[in-house]
Amino acid sequence: MTQQTTRRDFMKTTGAAASAAWFVSGSQEQTIAKSSLEKINFACIGVGGKGRVDTTNAGRLGNIVGLCDIDQRHLDAMAKNYSTAETFNDYRKMFDAIADKVDAVTVVVPDHSHAAASVMAMRMKKHVYCQKPLTWSVHEARTMRELAAEYGVKTQMGNQGTSHDGLREAAEIVRSGDLGKVTDVHVWTNRPVWAQGTGRPEPEKKPDHVNWDLFLGPAPERPYSSKYHPFAWRGWVDFGTGALGDMACHTANMAVMALNLFDPTTVSAESSGIVEGESFPKNSQIVFDFPATPDRGPVKLHWYDGGKLPDPALIHGEKISSSGSCIIGDKGTLYSPNDYGAEYILLPKERYEGYEKPEQSIPRCQVKGNPDYKQMGELVNAIGGGPDAMSNFDYAGRLTETILLGNVAMRAGKPIEWDAKNMKVTNMPEANQFLGREYRSGWTL
Repeated sequence: MTQQTTRRDFMKTTGAAASAAWFVSGSQEQTIAKSSLEKINFACIGVGGKGRVDTTNAGRLGNIVGLCDIDQRHLDAMAKNYSTAETFNDYRKMFDAIADKVDAVTVVVPDHSHAAASVMAMRMKKHVYCQKPLTWSVHEARTMRELAAEYGVKTQMGNQGTSHDGLREAAEIVRSGDLGKVTDVHVWTNRPVWAQGTGRPEPEKKPDHVNWDLFLGPAPERPYSSKYHPFAWRGWVDFGTGALGDMACHTANMAVMALNLFDPTTVSAESSGIVEGESFPKNSQIVFDFPATPDRGPVKLHWYDGGKLPDPALIHGEKISSSGSCIIGDKGTLYSPNDYGAEYILLPKERYEGYEKPEQSIPRCQVKGNPDYKQMGELVNAIGGGPDAMSNFDYAGRLTETILLGNVAMRAGKPIEWDAKNMKVTNMPEANQFLGREYRSGWTL
């Protein structure tokens, strides 16, 4: 029996009984696994930028057997660290060549390619760690959620604030009722920090190290420009999801978790406007209306970006941060002054002097290390038979779907009424075109 077969058999037969052997704990670079045979084999799709971080963490938590990037410079730089990993520019060819060696994949590419790569992996029953936002479109988010359940794979989205104890503790406070009846949530960001709000740039000569066709992936054909790759793609409608998609999976996450803010009935957007159908606006304000549930009344979530901010009076004289959130109840306010919801202040301070926190009801992340490492470590634990990761695709798919409805309303140019069960805009049928798109030839979902 070959070593590879032994490892595959181990992965198939251990299950929950092996969870103790897989559990990530202690220092950042250790697991309790006894040998490399017991480690997860990762293939990493996208290894530059944020991909460097996730690939490095995957290498600490398991073995890197495949590296893939459309930018040869990124690929060559990472390959120096993993001499035994096979390298590819096209993840489709990577799966053709080494799928039998792969247990899990990391997907850290522009938003428009998240779903195509992740879905291909899940259909092969590979576990998936995908960066936020989970998808480019509402339709893709629903599909990712459904396929993860259908294939029984373990999943995690890379909104690493989820692994913070502070975020989970803040959610417990909101759920406890200690803010009273919550009516409004305000979430804001300092994004965009990239250029957006302009028309299509002039074509440029493509550098030899970039495979432009593979960058485009499922998106429509267009000429290369350095204004897209490697960073500013976020502001372009065909590739990114703008400031909202980039940051709301972080900044709105705590409030969404605390209040189960899914499936809004109405979403309205005010912005400086989608430019020429090409670029997200320089700024926007979006309001999501969530109906009452058995556990809470109706709630409005207010989103601000591009320099827009909520009324500072909402945070009782505290200095307003460049990114943050606040949850408003009729007894008090929880203010989080950072991107992740990992820190919080209860306001007014005099009302909460001597405050006793509620009993813990949300499990804490058992992985030690920085938030990125902890977030991926939760996935490793889940693969080994431990509990599902907190931002698994059932949760992350619903979070992403909800958030991206803001972009649908922005592109529609008027408030939309949403039927989540039937997945359609009911008051403006023409807006349903913005829920997804037809993929370019050669790419599938």
